[in-house]
Amino acid sequence: MTARRNIDGILIQWGERLFYPGNRIVRPDYTPRLDVGLQFRAAVIRGRIAATVRRAPQAFVRVTGGGRGMGAIASHLRYISMDGELPFEDDRGVIRKGKDALSDLVEQWRHGGTYIAKVEDRREALNLVLAMPAGTDADQLRQAVREFGRLELAEHRYVMVLHKHQSSPHVHFCVKFESKNGSRLRHGPQDLSRWRETFADRLKSLGIEAEASRLASRGEIRRFEALWRLRAKEQDRPLSAPSSTKRGPAHEKRCFEAMQGWAAILKALQSSELDEDRKLARRVMDFMIRTPYVAEVMRKNPEMMRDAGQYQQSRRQELSQTVTLQRSGPEWTR
Repeated sequence: MTARRNIDGILIQWGERLFYPGNRIVRPDYTPRLDVGLQFRAAVIRGRIAATVRRAPQAFVRVTGGGRGMGAIASHLRYISMDGELPFEDDRGVIRKGKDALSDLVEQWRHGGTYIAKVEDRREALNLVLAMPAGTDADQLRQAVREFGRLELAEHRYVMVLHKHQSSPHVHFCVKFESKNGSRLRHGPQDLSRWRETFADRLKSLGIEAEASRLASRGEIRRFEALWRLRAKEQDRPLSAPSSTKRGPAHEKRCFEAMQGWAAILKALQSSELDEDRKLARRVMDFMIRTPYVAEVMRKNPEMMRDAGQYQQSRRQELSQTVTLQRSGPEWTR
């Protein structure tokens, strides 16, 4: 029992560093790991580990810009609603469509709270996109975003519009910076991380598999293209090619620390008496050596690449021994 508790403790210690970076605002309803029993906390971490190593779909929350004045805000609202043709839903749950309804909303935002002029020196609205991969149920996605807004941005005016005419369903979400009590919205890296966690949690509550792990925790080094670049490509405008990888000492440090965490988790799972833990350990090892960060490190260190190649060969042999062909039919089972 002591060994099991020690393993659980290690998983919690390193798992929370990987999956739950510190937030300035802690919402107890969505951080049960902080106030429940050790076994439950460890089970939650095991679930996050298993989902990450099998590369579960990642919840996507991205800042796409913001309006410096009512002119820019109105233009964005027209764009996301296709000039009022698509229904838009506000923070009260009211769903409307049409140019007149959109103009009415713009006037409400202009005069509600501090007056917003056509042009302002600072951003008065934040534009977000919340999305999931192709195949996700669009209506369920909208419900998850609806619940996200109520939980995270209840003190702010906002508008959401579902787009499902493209390959991946997504929701455009425009929120006023000034809250109903006059405070300004915070949207730093820790806030965005928490927003992704809440969005993923709401998706899971609706039966949609979703994770919200950081790029560094997944060993990712690719760089996402800016929205303006994507739009420029759609319009066939020439662009210089950006770097496809995310560089810099800060990201390198985060990836290195994440792999340290994975190594500690791997060691703990390998030492467990539970078959499920040891099986999970093998999947963790497979995941680690396939991450772009580790692959890049191995390219620079041929010795590590040889060791990884030997491990992959042994894993292929192990898997081939556990796969059998059933006599009763053509299906392969493990």
